[in-house]
Amino acid sequence: MRRRDVIGVLATCLLVPPRRALALQSRKMPRVGVLVSASPPHPFADAFRRGLQSFGYTEGQNIRIEILYTEERADRAAQLAAELVRTGVDIIVAHFTPAIQAAIAATRTIPIVMAPAGAPVQLGFVASLAHPGGNVTGLSGIDAEIGGKRLQILKQLIPGLNCVAVLSATPAANPFGGPFVDDLRAAAARAGIRLVPAIVDGVNDFESAFATMAKERAQAVIVVGYFDPHRKVLLGLAAKRRLAYMSSNRETVVAGALVSLSSNYSLLYERSAYYVDKIIKGARPADLPVEQPTKLQAVINLKTARALGLTISPALLAQIDDIIE
Repeated sequence: MRRRDVIGVLATCLLVPPRRALALQSRKMPRVGVLVSASPPHPFADAFRRGLQSFGYTEGQNIRIEILYTEERADRAAQLAAELVRTGVDIIVAHFTPAIQAAIAATRTIPIVMAPAGAPVQLGFVASLAHPGGNVTGLSGIDAEIGGKRLQILKQLIPGLNCVAVLSATPAANPFGGPFVDDLRAAAARAGIRLVPAIVDGVNDFESAFATMAKERAQAVIVVGYFDPHRKVLLGLAAKRRLAYMSSNRETVVAGALVSLSSNYSLLYERSAYYVDKIIKGARPADLPVEQPTKLQAVINLKTARALGLTISPALLAQIDDIIE
């Protein structure tokens, strides 16, 4: 090859925008590291794989996936995120706030897909939903934006509702707890309802937290999704004090909670594959707007309602997406 040709090839390579780096590596199978803020088994893995298949990806043929679980431990999330960065993954898919926070702390260059995040703007994960900036984009679960809707459902369920407790995590355990409680506090003030925040580190504080709720004469408790792995203990404590338990997880209602209101997380898990596909094909995270769900799902347990002596109106039942008999 002539010297002039060599210089021409080098100049072309230098002019290729960085955002096309993955797309140009046609011979390299993209490697995606997935960090799940939970213990296995968890529905994220299957839903994410379904999403990838819808975009034409088959694990082991045209994409590699490594799924790691934090076991609900912040220190483990940080360790695993650092490991993914060290082993050179092309993209990190991070499920829920602890994993997202750990991934951002580990890298400012590898693309990170939030799958989904809670309060991503409030927590500083992205600059804005429309223009994320940096190396982070993905989905918002809007779990810290629907406090008013949650209280509205509880008011329809409980006659004379005037006091609601919220069980949330300390910032050290999960920073999402702050925006979650703040949203409920503002919604309760607008609705004329007294809110009793119970901010705890974990399971060892549950008993005293519920004792405080009973002392404050709370009629219901809204539990942050971070504590869902402990639903059996929490449901027992709520039943003992005849507290209406509101969750952000359908499985907790199936297990005995009164009601839940949330995004359809299974669909969000699948949708995270859209961002992976876009990034593999050359898009920059900074240019991909963060998506929010357009529909919420409400689930109610009729057996629990009867045990609490609650009568559910036909008007409310008509708003419910899933009724557990």
